[in-house]
Amino acid sequence: METISWSDFVKVDIRIGTIISVNDFPEARNPAYKLEIDFGDEIGVKKTSAQITTLYKKEDLLNRQIMAVVNFPKKQIANFMSECLVMGAVEGKDVTLLHPGLKVKNGLKVS
Repeated sequence: METISWSDFVKVDIRIGTIISVNDFPEARNPAYKLEIDFGDEIGVKKTSAQITTLYKKEDLLNRQIMAVVNFPKKQIANFMSECLVMGAVEGKDVTLLHPGLKVKNGLKVS
């Protein structure tokens, strides 16, 4: 495992957001959902795709707070432009979303 410096870590902008929309993404190579996530007034709403279909149903994701990296460049996935990266613990094809233990304000920075 490569060691990073503190200055490397602080470049990663991880924020708390609330999932406000969940849709199927049949065009994706691997099973995935299209998500819209509200990161509050400063950042606004960002879209992403997430391969989280093995552990989560669409209705379980609505209004759930999650952690995401919001300062990656946009990435084309099939016919969809992903604007952030949802964070999760990965075991094989199962992804368990990371989230705050208590409800917090959308857009709060994780450090």
